[in-house]
Amino acid sequence: MDKKNALRAGAVAAGTTLMMLLMSSPALALTPDDGDDPGPGLSVAETLGWYVVAPIALFALIAGLVMVLDKSKKQTR
Repeated sequence: MDKKNALRAGAVAAGTTLMMLLMSSPALALTPDDGDDPGPGLSVAETLGWYVVAPIALFALIAGLVMVLDKSKKQTR
């Protein structure tokens, strides 16, 4: 009976996903809206800096501060 429920859940999930994909409208990104004024694009280095290096650095900074400012006593036996 477990196999039947798993198959039913998979069918429902697949059907729901398919219906959402079929009913979604295109983004229409090729036609600019009134008032659009896009700025200059990012270079490869800027893109990597903002979307790869900056999140890793922010994570490292927060993790480092948590470790340094941890007030709990370490138990040694």
